[in-house]
Amino acid sequence: MHKFRLSPVFLLGLSSIALAVHAQDIQLLNLSVDHLQYADFQVVNGYPATGSPSGAGQHVRIANKQPALGWELTGAKPGAAQSAYRILVSDNPDSVADGVGNIWDSGKVDDDESTNVLYRGQPLRPNTAYTWRVMVWDGEGKPTPWSPIRRFWTADTLQDYQTAYYPLQKTDETPSRMVRVGQALRVDFARASFGQLRLTLVSDRGWDTLTVRLGEALNADGSINRKPGGTIRYAEYQVPLKRGRHTYFLQFKPDRRNTGPSAVRMPAYIGEVLPFRYVEVEGYKEELAATDIIRSTVHYPFDDFAAHFESSDTVLNAVWELCKYSMKATSFAGIYVDGDRERIPYEADAYINQLSHYGVDREYSLARRSHEYLLRHATWPTEWILQSVLMAYNDYVYTGDVRSVRTHYADLKAKLLLPLRETNGLISTKRGKQTPALMKAIHYQGDSLRDIVDWPHTGGFGMVGNGETDGFVFTTYNAVVNAFHYRALRNMAELATTLGEDDDGELFGKKADETYRAFQTLLWDRQQKSYRDGVDTEHASLHTNMMAMAFGLVPEKNKKAVMDFIRSRGLACSVYGSQFLLDAVYEAGDGNYGLSLLASQADRSWYNMIRAGSTVTMEAWDNKYKPNQDWNHAWGAVPANAIPRKLMGVEPLQPGWDTFRVRPQIGSLEWATIKVPTIKGSIILSCKQSDSAYEMQLTVPGNTSARVELPLSAKRKPRITVNGEPIKADEVNGWLRLPPLAAGSYEVVF
Repeated sequence: MHKFRLSPVFLLGLSSIALAVHAQDIQLLNLSVDHLQYADFQVVNGYPATGSPSGAGQHVRIANKQPALGWELTGAKPGAAQSAYRILVSDNPDSVADGVGNIWDSGKVDDDESTNVLYRGQPLRPNTAYTWRVMVWDGEGKPTPWSPIRRFWTADTLQDYQTAYYPLQKTDETPSRMVRVGQALRVDFARASFGQLRLTLVSDRGWDTLTVRLGEALNADGSINRKPGGTIRYAEYQVPLKRGRHTYFLQFKPDRRNTGPSAVRMPAYIGEVLPFRYVEVEGYKEELAATDIIRSTVHYPFDDFAAHFESSDTVLNAVWELCKYSMKATSFAGIYVDGDRERIPYEADAYINQLSHYGVDREYSLARRSHEYLLRHATWPTEWILQSVLMAYNDYVYTGDVRSVRTHYADLKAKLLLPLRETNGLISTKRGKQTPALMKAIHYQGDSLRDIVDWPHTGGFGMVGNGETDGFVFTTYNAVVNAFHYRALRNMAELATTLGEDDDGELFGKKADETYRAFQTLLWDRQQKSYRDGVDTEHASLHTNMMAMAFGLVPEKNKKAVMDFIRSRGLACSVYGSQFLLDAVYEAGDGNYGLSLLASQADRSWYNMIRAGSTVTMEAWDNKYKPNQDWNHAWGAVPANAIPRKLMGVEPLQPGWDTFRVRPQIGSLEWATIKVPTIKGSIILSCKQSDSAYEMQLTVPGNTSARVELPLSAKRKPRITVNGEPIKADEVNGWLRLPPLAAGSYEVVF
């Protein structure tokens, strides 16, 4: 029996749920520049380096004239908050240590902003090292000690805005298992990664040649599968030995397809990589130590300890670990790509990758860089163009930083596809409105867009079954496309208003209202009690109804009927579609069904990916559903965001996590605990339930406020205590909403 682990709690009077904290209890940690926590990060040939940057390596370069400075507040008592700050910036590290900012001394600024403070000192110079530190004042006006000193380097040329990002990193790994079978040494690195291989070998003759095989999949006898099919990788190399002891580096041959003109190429300082888990060395008679065979895994800098999840369901735990690791493993290109077959960025992959990356690491630059790349390198599916707006919105909500949106505002407006809009409030790619001017505005190199709904479609690639669209009927007006159009309009209205573009905000909001009405009048089938795939068909698919639910298009009175329809269709969608299916299920408040999908052991499940032998999420549920699939596709890692966002219910309500919601829907789990990284600090949440009680432990980061919502239950009366004191909760749409909880640790029982 698992013993439920409780976080330390601090009793407080409920006359004021958040008490002030003394300034000496506040620590300022994780200072960031343009949201990079390690703004002085540098590598030489991919390996992290220290000291001053040199021409031999790569390092973070801050190109903004006004970079955003940020920090986290941590405090031992409830109520850790900031009322003012003072920042020192210097080009002389000694002066900052002495309390002097010769480039900028902000003085005391009465402001609670702690993650997006724009630099306002003397103009920064190109190619210059700067150091900085910060102190703050708490809610009672008491100052904290100074933060640690941090540094950053500026770029060759400074601009009004450019996204900062890390260089790629290499991490050397030794095998987890080595066994000799006949003439071959079989090596297992436990998990697949995009990496390189080097061997340290001895030869007393100097004319031996070894065969080295690398792969992602095994045969039943434990040997590497040399014909794995699809885009599952296998490679074989001959290694001629020199006399003596030498280290050999395998130079992988570039693949013609994934190094094409649209692919993201590996940088020269890294070199070509191959996804592999297993290695066979044949023909080597000497003993090999684990340190003689090294895999150099390539990845974007990743904090393995930033996020954690564990629950009473071991299958769900394994799914989480698979999806969390997939975020690290698939970051090898420095921009989100679609796996190893093409290594091309696609908006749909990037949207899921973005949310999932946010769920497992306090890292925002890779998502932003990928999104901005796709703004200028659009792909062909109609819905995916619209997802650029959704990505921009996510970036703003999770960081609180609107600079990227401001810089790319015109491009984002074009991605709404308003020229395709008809007087009925819907857009269509079938009405002759796809002009060269529109293609130019959205930065698409082709002559027209095509609706996709899901992928793959019926009968392609020799798959089993009828594809992943649930029989969706494509008509003049595509319901799925218009669901994305609606969500993009809503998001863009909010972004426009934030930027002061009030006329645009009003216009986009008005058009969103029109699309909402069109959904109800033109697409709702009163007899079937579901949404039709289009105006000219009676067919209703899972995709249309789950998108409508996920994107807020279902009125409260129809939610039960739509959810009944969604449940009736099961997992009749791809791993990509599962993102919106899970969003829909949890939007409807059906935590039990959501858990059944996440922890399923059927062949259409994340657990099946593990069972099939993959350690990184697949492009499809199984090889039989897409025989040309790859085994390293980030869009298959939906649980990495669905578990923190939906099952545990931790989502930002205000930009930059100033206020966030905690609405756990753990279904039939006995207990679950999670650590969610945010730009303001880590949120730690544990839930335990039985027939008689529901217990929650919650740690709220400094400078934030939590809105806790608990599920109504017929099993128990809604008597709620916070840290032992009874409180009143409001009933809102079937949830019990507690008063806001400021920074601190809490025990909630009801």
